[in-house]
Amino acid sequence: MQAAFYEATGPAREVLHLGQMELPQPGPGEVRVRVVCSGVNPSDVKGRAGLRNKVLPFPRIVPHSDGAGIVDAVGTGVAAPRVGERVWLWNGAWKRAWGTAAEYVVLPAPQAVHLPDNVGYDAGACLGIPALTAYQAAAVDGGVVGRSVLVAGGAGAVGHYAIQCARLLGARQVISTVSSDAKARLALDAGADLAVDYRSGDAAERVRAATGGAGVDRIIEVDIAANAALDLQVLKPGGDIVVYGSGAGEFKLPFFPLILNNVRLRFFIVYELPPADRAQAQAHVGDWLRRGALRHNVAARFPLARIAEAHELVEWGQATGNVVVECGQP
Repeated sequence: MQAAFYEATGPAREVLHLGQMELPQPGPGEVRVRVVCSGVNPSDVKGRAGLRNKVLPFPRIVPHSDGAGIVDAVGTGVAAPRVGERVWLWNGAWKRAWGTAAEYVVLPAPQAVHLPDNVGYDAGACLGIPALTAYQAAAVDGGVVGRSVLVAGGAGAVGHYAIQCARLLGARQVISTVSSDAKARLALDAGADLAVDYRSGDAAERVRAATGGAGVDRIIEVDIAANAALDLQVLKPGGDIVVYGSGAGEFKLPFFPLILNNVRLRFFIVYELPPADRAQAQAHVGDWLRRGALRHNVAARFPLARIAEAHELVEWGQATGNVVVECGQP
């Protein structure tokens, strides 16, 4: 079987290789999935580039945590009828050497989740990190029912889903920050009431005006290091900032504005969701998928042989939406 892999960190075209590997066999409690599409996320790119750690945790890594495909074999303890099931995958490469950038992957059975027939495999490859992150950011700590929400970067892979999740979970108002007219259209199409160009000098003023001067109840934040100043200008006293990303490993926050406004900061990483939270997220996302309630924004598709180009597109921030690698036929 074919798989993409790297044995050292560095630029995509230098360290990503395509080669033949032995077909993996499922062990007890595992399923083997014939991968149709593999999702490329910023965390996959950062791991390959060595931005977090230049020392590999395994001698050889098949990248990517997200994917979608068809169960083609099961290990002992897994129901035989799962063979032939369409599934989407999560945490494929998280603390593991073998991710979804391959024709086949073996995973614990719960990490292969039923994919409704009305959802394409390319969309299924966008669920594990982008959609579940978006859901958790909207649902955590009491959720957003009747509240106003600002989604930072609403045209991005997570942001596009976050706008929709906030709407579906009962938000009263959804505002998004964007960086272009094209991205504003994506955010508005996803359900945002207002899209504000954060590069404009009046961005904070426009957000506050949209809330009648009160500020927003919750901010879903893609980059706390870059956006903290704007966040504190537009957050309502007693509001919360739910952070799932940062463009810098370290950042500073001013103490007095935080404490005087009773700001609540919540950080989480989707890879380590508590089991109850993950089950709730999967249930809601699964229901929305069956109902056709979620829009998916796949910005680009590449064959497995061009995985380096897919990584570059994500790494350089040139994709407005999700990027997938096609690993096989449905």
